[in-house]
Amino acid sequence: MATEEELFASVDALLEEEPQLPSPAERARLREAAGITQARLAAALKTSTQSVKNWENGRSEPKPPRLEAYQRLLKGWAAKYPASGVPGTAGAPGAAPVPAGAPQPVEAAAVDGPVAHGPATVAPVEAPAARTAPARPVARPVARPAAASRGPASASRGPAATRTAKPADDPRFPNGPLAVLDGDGSAYGVDGIVLDCPAATVPELVEWALRESGLGAPRLNRHGKDSDPLIVLTASAAVRLGLPERLEGHEQRRSLRLPEDHPVVRQVAKAKWRLTQRGFGPWARIYRTAQGDRRQCVQLAVLSWDALDERSWPGVADMEPADVARVLGLYARRVITPRGSTAVSGLELMTALRPPTRAVQDRTTGNWGSGHNPGSLGTEPMDPAPPEATPEHPVVVNSGWSGGFLDEEAYQWVRSVDSLTDEECTLPYAVGLDLNTAFLAAANRLVVGLSAPDHFHAPAFNPKIPGSWLVDLSHVGQDPRLPSPFTPDGERPTGPAWYQTHTVAYAQELGHDVHPIEAYLRRETGAYLDPWHDRLRTAYVDTLADLGVTRDLSDTEFLAAMERHKDVDPVLTAVLAAVKATVKGGVGKLRERPQGRRYQEGERWPALQRPTWRPDIRAAVISRARINMHRKLRNMAAMTGLYPLAVLSDCVVYPSPGDSPLDFLPYAASGKPQPGGFRLGPTPGLAKPEGVRSMLWAVGLMEQGLNPARHIKGGDAVLDEGE
Repeated sequence: MATEEELFASVDALLEEEPQLPSPAERARLREAAGITQARLAAALKTSTQSVKNWENGRSEPKPPRLEAYQRLLKGWAAKYPASGVPGTAGAPGAAPVPAGAPQPVEAAAVDGPVAHGPATVAPVEAPAARTAPARPVARPVARPAAASRGPASASRGPAATRTAKPADDPRFPNGPLAVLDGDGSAYGVDGIVLDCPAATVPELVEWALRESGLGAPRLNRHGKDSDPLIVLTASAAVRLGLPERLEGHEQRRSLRLPEDHPVVRQVAKAKWRLTQRGFGPWARIYRTAQGDRRQCVQLAVLSWDALDERSWPGVADMEPADVARVLGLYARRVITPRGSTAVSGLELMTALRPPTRAVQDRTTGNWGSGHNPGSLGTEPMDPAPPEATPEHPVVVNSGWSGGFLDEEAYQWVRSVDSLTDEECTLPYAVGLDLNTAFLAAANRLVVGLSAPDHFHAPAFNPKIPGSWLVDLSHVGQDPRLPSPFTPDGERPTGPAWYQTHTVAYAQELGHDVHPIEAYLRRETGAYLDPWHDRLRTAYVDTLADLGVTRDLSDTEFLAAMERHKDVDPVLTAVLAAVKATVKGGVGKLRERPQGRRYQEGERWPALQRPTWRPDIRAAVISRARINMHRKLRNMAAMTGLYPLAVLSDCVVYPSPGDSPLDFLPYAASGKPQPGGFRLGPTPGLAKPEGVRSMLWAVGLMEQGLNPARHIKGGDAVLDEGE
């Protein structure tokens, strides 16, 4: 028989344990029985509504001192509103309270090997959730599936949680590519998973992300590298880790970073971690030298420092952490784990899909080493030809080049008001059409140069060789109702100028003789952007389909779906915007200009150290996109007799007898769209409605030299202001 002393010791041990809570489902039942909203409960406990939601769906648990206060409240409600109908009976039938912080049972998706990189076989490592729980419950990294994956009365941290999380695509990364860390230590991942992160400093967070979180993503190409874990910090998480909620000079986002003497930067250095040259800014990469084939690198993004630009990620910065994780997780699966802005991610995606090196075996020794990966841009940066460079580039400044530059840019053209006919002016509407991801469509099967340029004098033109050609196209006439296909402003060329291959080939297509004066051409060629195009095209089409805009819709159904697609799901809408921004930003990054007031012409800037600094490839994409637009404009004029009012990049405005594209687009007698002109649809290169305004409104802008295509999307145009 137990002694009195032993019984008292057992009771004292129980009293010292953390407060017990009923199951998540019972917590929600009690609150609803009391007639209290989640928002009101959050206000009483001085926390967020999302935290209350997490407690009630099993994603996280309250921590002291809220834990004790929440337990007291639930006990009071349980006495008033017993589930069994008997006063004083707390909790749902059969749902015993579970100690907060008790160890979670091992879930199938939580068993993982080390966060390793590379093809080498790695030894399995015990997953965080599988570790033996100590006598006293402490915070552990635990993968918890969302409420939808649980039974209705199961506890978030007890034996009742029997369902497993969704299996990961790669067992090395069971918890997905990223997590969004909140101030209470909850790290929200993909598929509703929430991890407990005990880190209190940035170095501890990095160690946790690499050793215990199970975060990361497999390589996109067998010769490439796995994606490093991404941890996104909310404002409260940043403060918890010792970072400022905001940074001074916040309006200068490009140069935003912590000073080198900031305590967090010193912590990182003291722990033998390193920062890239960008320092600790909105996107910070923290790393150590790789150990064998295991990378040691973690990417951090700070939401309150504008890591997610509103233009590329509309509304995401203001979402709850779980929704931010959903947006970024879907983007990571369909595109790439974000590594910076969408422009940076677009450029990184090119390299991830076309790695510069691959494993090569020496035929003599049989040893394996690193060698060039055919079809890639290699590992060394390559200087462009002088006409392909920018005026401040060392190639231009050091050589004294004065022979002109490529001007392959997107259209910014407004038709002369004098060319409008009376019939056009009497039409009631101006309707805008936008080509879906026009640059992406232009990248499809695009052959570009892979080697350094060679210089030629008076070469014969060959439309199959990518390069830059000095040609006089000023003799090519044009209809004043259409822009010139050879210049971004649509004006006729005035003499010899440098053009990319596709522009010169189009002049030939129009029936004109071309006689290049000079050229810089590349002997080694390939469709470098093909995998980039294919992945982004699939991401764009699949995301639109998730929003209800599918390829099997009729044109009428397509227009109706486009009217409502932005109201379906803000998460999917944000992913769609990010995909489009990735396309444009990635192309733009191919010719990144120098930044900073201290830069002097002729100096090399950081972007020039990348093999992907390739202005000639950018010129090829934009040239082809502009030519594609002009070809459609010509075909529309031939089929319908209609001419555009203005063009801005991938948007064109037409006069129309009705307020719908269906009122002027060409259709065959069978009802099918005529090939060659603008066609409605959700795939890259097809068109969607951009906006409708009155013809009087459009003419008013044109009379001031303003571009209706810039303003037709929405809102009132300001007629007395420049663009």
